[in-house]
Amino acid sequence: MTRIGIVIVSHSAKIAEGVVELAGQMAPGTQIIAAGGTDDGGLGTSFDLIQAALARADSGDGVVVLCDLGSAILTAETAVDFLDDAQRDRVVIADAPLVEGAVAASVTAETGGSLDDVVAAATSATGVADAHADERDLRGGNAVERSAVLVNPSGLHARPAAELVKTAAAFQSDITVNGVDAKSLLRIMGLGLGVGSTVHLMAVGVDAGAAVDALENAIAEGFGEL
Repeated sequence: MTRIGIVIVSHSAKIAEGVVELAGQMAPGTQIIAAGGTDDGGLGTSFDLIQAALARADSGDGVVVLCDLGSAILTAETAVDFLDDAQRDRVVIADAPLVEGAVAASVTAETGGSLDDVVAAATSATGVADAHADERDLRGGNAVERSAVLVNPSGLHARPAAELVKTAAAFQSDITVNGVDAKSLLRIMGLGLGVGSTVHLMAVGVDAGAAVDALENAIAEGFGEL
Protein backbone atom coordinates (compact mmCIF):
# COMPACT_ATOMS: atom_id res chain seq x y z
CA MET A 1 0.00 0.00 0.00
CA THR A 2 1.35 3.42 -0.94
CA ARG A 3 1.02 6.19 1.60
CA ILE A 4 1.16 9.96 1.69
CA GLY A 5 4.73 11.11 2.32
CA ILE A 6 5.80 13.65 4.93
CA VAL A 7 8.63 16.19 4.63
CA ILE A 8 9.96 18.00 7.70
CA VAL A 9 11.60 21.37 6.97
CA SER A 10 13.54 23.01 9.78
CA HIS A 11 16.34 25.54 10.10
CA SER A 12 18.18 22.86 12.08
CA ALA A 13 19.15 19.47 10.69
CA LYS A 14 19.04 18.04 14.21
CA ILE A 15 15.50 19.28 14.80
CA ALA A 16 14.28 17.87 11.48
CA GLU A 17 15.96 14.51 12.14
CA GLY A 18 14.55 14.38 15.67
CA VAL A 19 11.00 15.01 14.48
CA VAL A 20 11.43 12.30 11.84
CA GLU A 21 12.71 9.88 14.49
CA LEU A 22 9.76 10.60 16.79
CA ALA A 23 7.07 10.38 14.11
CA GLY A 24 8.73 7.32 12.59
CA GLN A 25 8.32 5.40 15.84
CA MET A 26 4.55 5.61 15.35
CA ALA A 27 4.44 5.37 11.56
CA PRO A 28 7.21 2.96 10.50
CA GLY A 29 5.70 2.31 7.07
CA THR A 30 5.44 5.97 6.08
CA GLN A 31 8.10 7.93 4.22
CA ILE A 32 9.02 10.77 6.58
CA ILE A 33 11.96 12.73 5.22
CA ALA A 34 14.06 15.38 6.99
CA ALA A 35 15.11 18.51 5.12
CA GLY A 36 16.83 20.52 7.82
CA GLY A 37 19.64 23.03 7.77
CA THR A 38 21.72 24.34 4.90
CA ASP A 39 23.69 22.39 2.32
CA ASP A 40 26.84 22.64 4.46
CA GLY A 41 25.09 21.63 7.70
CA GLY A 42 24.59 25.12 9.11
CA LEU A 43 21.44 26.75 10.42
CA GLY A 44 19.05 27.78 7.69
CA THR A 45 17.13 26.13 4.89
CA SER A 46 18.13 24.64 1.57
CA PHE A 47 16.17 24.65 -1.68
CA ASP A 48 18.12 21.62 -2.90
CA LEU A 49 17.58 19.59 0.29
CA ILE A 50 13.85 20.30 0.23
CA GLN A 51 13.53 19.37 -3.44
CA ALA A 52 15.39 16.11 -2.82
CA ALA A 53 13.17 15.35 0.18
CA LEU A 54 10.01 15.98 -1.85
CA ALA A 55 11.21 13.55 -4.51
CA ARG A 56 11.99 10.85 -1.94
CA ALA A 57 8.73 11.26 -0.04
CA ASP A 58 6.40 11.18 -3.04
CA SER A 59 5.12 7.70 -3.86
CA GLY A 60 2.61 9.15 -6.29
CA ASP A 61 -0.18 9.83 -3.79
CA GLY A 62 1.12 13.14 -2.47
CA VAL A 63 3.28 14.81 0.14
CA VAL A 64 2.53 16.96 3.17
CA VAL A 65 5.23 19.44 4.18
CA LEU A 66 5.62 20.82 7.70
CA CYS A 67 7.90 23.77 8.47
CA ASP A 68 9.26 25.36 11.64
CA LEU A 69 9.65 29.10 10.89
CA GLY A 70 8.46 31.59 8.30
CA SER A 71 11.54 31.55 6.08
CA ALA A 72 11.38 27.75 5.98
CA ILE A 73 7.89 28.12 4.51
CA LEU A 74 9.21 30.53 1.88
CA THR A 75 11.97 28.12 0.84
CA ALA A 76 9.53 25.21 0.76
CA GLU A 77 7.09 27.22 -1.36
CA THR A 78 9.89 28.02 -3.82
CA ALA A 79 10.86 24.35 -4.03
CA VAL A 80 7.24 23.36 -4.69
CA ASP A 81 6.93 26.03 -7.39
CA PHE A 82 9.78 24.37 -9.29
CA LEU A 83 8.05 20.98 -9.41
CA ASP A 84 6.28 19.86 -12.55
CA ASP A 85 2.55 20.54 -12.68
CA ALA A 86 1.47 17.00 -11.77
CA GLN A 87 3.69 16.76 -8.70
CA ARG A 88 2.98 20.32 -7.57
CA ASP A 89 -0.73 19.53 -7.43
CA ARG A 90 -0.17 16.76 -4.89
CA VAL A 91 2.11 18.66 -2.47
CA VAL A 92 0.57 20.62 0.40
CA ILE A 93 2.43 22.81 2.90
CA ALA A 94 0.39 22.42 6.08
CA ASP A 95 -0.22 25.31 8.47
CA ALA A 96 0.50 23.26 11.58
CA PRO A 97 2.87 23.03 14.56
CA LEU A 98 5.98 21.13 13.54
CA VAL A 99 6.17 18.34 16.12
CA GLU A 100 2.50 17.77 16.91
CA GLY A 101 1.51 18.23 13.28
CA ALA A 102 4.15 15.79 12.07
CA VAL A 103 3.10 13.12 14.53
CA ALA A 104 -0.60 13.48 13.77
CA ALA A 105 -0.01 13.59 10.02
CA SER A 106 2.32 10.59 10.04
CA VAL A 107 -0.08 8.36 11.97
CA THR A 108 -2.93 9.32 9.63
CA ALA A 109 -0.71 8.56 6.62
CA GLU A 110 0.21 5.22 8.20
CA THR A 111 -3.46 4.25 8.36
CA GLY A 112 -3.84 4.91 4.62
CA GLY A 113 -5.42 8.35 4.90
CA SER A 114 -5.82 10.48 1.80
CA LEU A 115 -3.87 13.69 1.16
CA ASP A 116 -6.82 15.69 2.53
CA ASP A 117 -7.00 13.43 5.60
CA VAL A 118 -3.29 13.87 6.35
CA VAL A 119 -3.44 17.64 5.93
CA ALA A 120 -6.50 17.79 8.20
CA ALA A 121 -4.72 15.73 10.86
CA ALA A 122 -1.72 18.06 10.77
CA THR A 123 -3.74 21.26 10.92
CA SER A 124 -5.96 19.94 13.71
CA ALA A 125 -2.88 19.55 15.94
CA THR A 126 -3.39 22.98 17.46
CA GLY A 127 -4.92 23.76 20.83
CA VAL A 128 -4.41 20.21 22.07
CA ALA A 129 -3.33 21.07 25.61
CA ASP A 130 -6.88 20.23 26.73
CA ALA A 131 -7.67 16.76 25.42
CA HIS A 132 -11.34 17.34 26.23
CA ALA A 133 -11.65 20.62 24.34
CA ASP A 134 -13.85 18.96 21.73
CA GLU A 135 -15.23 16.16 23.91
CA ARG A 136 -18.00 14.20 22.27
CA ASP A 137 -20.92 12.25 23.70
CA LEU A 138 -22.16 9.52 21.38
CA ARG A 139 -24.90 8.30 23.71
CA GLY A 140 -28.38 8.31 22.24
CA GLY A 141 -27.22 6.97 18.90
CA ASN A 142 -27.41 3.24 19.59
CA ALA A 143 -23.92 3.40 20.95
CA VAL A 144 -21.92 0.30 21.80
CA GLU A 145 -20.14 0.88 25.10
CA ARG A 146 -17.51 -1.06 26.99
CA SER A 147 -14.77 -0.46 29.53
CA ALA A 148 -11.29 -1.94 29.78
CA VAL A 149 -8.29 -1.47 32.05
CA LEU A 150 -4.99 -0.20 30.67
CA VAL A 151 -2.22 -2.75 31.36
CA ASN A 152 0.76 -1.08 29.69
CA PRO A 153 3.38 -0.37 32.39
CA SER A 154 4.09 3.08 30.98
CA GLY A 155 0.46 3.85 30.27
CA LEU A 156 -0.93 5.14 27.02
CA HIS A 157 2.28 6.74 25.82
CA ALA A 158 3.08 7.50 22.19
CA ARG A 159 3.48 4.02 20.69
CA PRO A 160 0.41 2.30 22.20
CA ALA A 161 -1.62 5.46 21.63
CA ALA A 162 -0.66 5.28 17.96
CA GLU A 163 -1.68 1.61 17.85
CA LEU A 164 -5.04 2.50 19.38
CA VAL A 165 -5.61 5.20 16.76
CA LYS A 166 -4.60 2.86 13.92
CA THR A 167 -7.05 0.25 15.21
CA ALA A 168 -9.86 2.80 15.47
CA ALA A 169 -9.11 4.22 12.03
CA ALA A 170 -9.80 0.83 10.43
CA PHE A 171 -13.51 1.23 11.23
CA GLN A 172 -16.15 3.53 9.78
CA SER A 173 -17.95 4.18 13.05
CA ASP A 174 -17.54 7.25 15.23
CA ILE A 175 -15.50 6.09 18.22
CA THR A 176 -14.50 7.81 21.44
CA VAL A 177 -12.13 6.90 24.25
CA ASN A 178 -13.01 8.55 27.54
CA GLY A 179 -15.00 11.10 25.56
CA VAL A 180 -12.38 12.10 22.98
CA ASP A 181 -12.01 11.14 19.33
CA ALA A 182 -10.34 7.72 19.16
CA LYS A 183 -8.94 8.55 15.71
CA SER A 184 -6.99 11.60 16.94
CA LEU A 185 -3.56 10.66 18.29
CA LEU A 186 -3.00 13.95 20.06
CA ARG A 187 -6.38 13.82 21.80
CA ILE A 188 -5.68 10.26 22.96
CA MET A 189 -2.18 11.11 24.22
CA GLY A 190 -3.59 14.20 25.91
CA LEU A 191 -5.70 12.01 28.19
CA GLY A 192 -2.55 11.08 30.09
CA LEU A 193 -3.82 7.61 30.98
CA GLY A 194 -1.50 5.54 33.16
CA VAL A 195 -1.37 1.83 33.94
CA GLY A 196 -4.52 0.69 35.71
CA SER A 197 -6.64 3.50 34.23
CA THR A 198 -10.14 2.67 33.05
CA VAL A 199 -10.60 3.15 29.32
CA HIS A 200 -14.22 3.77 28.37
CA LEU A 201 -14.97 2.89 24.76
CA MET A 202 -18.01 4.11 22.88
CA ALA A 203 -18.86 3.67 19.20
CA VAL A 204 -21.77 4.47 16.90
CA GLY A 205 -22.03 3.26 13.33
CA VAL A 206 -22.32 0.29 11.02
CA ASP A 207 -19.32 -1.53 12.51
CA ALA A 208 -19.51 -0.20 16.06
CA GLY A 209 -19.55 -3.62 17.71
CA ALA A 210 -16.54 -4.86 15.76
CA ALA A 211 -14.67 -1.63 16.49
CA VAL A 212 -15.21 -1.91 20.24
CA ASP A 213 -14.26 -5.60 20.17
CA ALA A 214 -11.00 -4.81 18.36
CA LEU A 215 -10.10 -1.98 20.70
CA GLU A 216 -10.94 -3.99 23.81
CA ASN A 217 -8.70 -6.82 22.61
CA ALA A 218 -5.87 -4.44 21.77
CA ILE A 219 -6.06 -2.87 25.23
CA ALA A 220 -6.13 -6.27 26.96
CA GLU A 221 -3.03 -7.35 24.98
CA GLY A 222 -1.17 -4.17 25.87
CA PHE A 223 -0.96 -3.11 22.22
CA GLY A 224 1.78 -5.69 21.68
CA GLU A 225 4.05 -4.33 24.42
CA LEU A 226 3.61 -7.12 26.99
